[in-house]
Amino acid sequence: MEEGRAPAAPDAGADDAVELPAVDALDWPSLTTALDAEGVAVTPPLLSPRACEEVRALFDRDEVFRSTVDMGRHRFGSGRYRYFAAPLPPVVAALRRQLYPPLARIANQWAERLDRPRFPQTHAGLTAACAAAGQLRPTPLLLRYGPGDYNCLHQDVYGELTFPLQVAVMLDRPDVDFTGGESVFVEQRPRAQSRPVVKRPGQGQGLIFAVHDRPVPSARGWSRFMLRHGVSAVHDGQRHVLGVIFHDAP
Repeated sequence: MEEGRAPAAPDAGADDAVELPAVDALDWPSLTTALDAEGVAVTPPLLSPRACEEVRALFDRDEVFRSTVDMGRHRFGSGRYRYFAAPLPPVVAALRRQLYPPLARIANQWAERLDRPRFPQTHAGLTAACAAAGQLRPTPLLLRYGPGDYNCLHQDVYGELTFPLQVAVMLDRPDVDFTGGESVFVEQRPRAQSRPVVKRPGQGQGLIFAVHDRPVPSARGWSRFMLRHGVSAVHDGQRHVLGVIFHDAP
């Protein structure tokens, strides 16, 4: 789902000095187990309440974004989201840079199981591979939902090169700043009915989930289970989410 403008160099000039200790402290074995089991994992808070407030406030700064999408206009749901322009805000660039290496290890385990090409070990390497494939526009985005807004089930696949995991960081406090607005995942299983998963992260927490599909053990080795994600209707208040997608768009 994207409405774009002119290409821009992703992460150009981003401030790599920003460090996020909460990312370094994540229990990756436990998160890997959750991803292998469900295709979705909830992290402890990645951002402090103050950092969440600062990122949330960016939504009204037009100069920070390269494009804005009205979901109702495109029948994606209801609400708006905005793609960040390059250079990305330092905290967004830092999340991309620091989360990528451990996620790449998981992605390469999945690639081996599904007999697919492996991914670079650093995000700079992935960005270079995206550029070589003609994917030059950064994809991290900020979403805002108000009363009645929702997001239809979808997948964030932008080009031929798709990194298989992404992260959504909740910026508001459920049941304080908004009600409703649960994160919904639907897994399509071969020769079986689809399985729904609902997650409700707290402020600052991240949802790690499969972008398109994931490997699942089967009698013949490994099967591909497709996953789509969306958001149920917000009842009142405002819900803001930072979407950290690692591959860039054409």
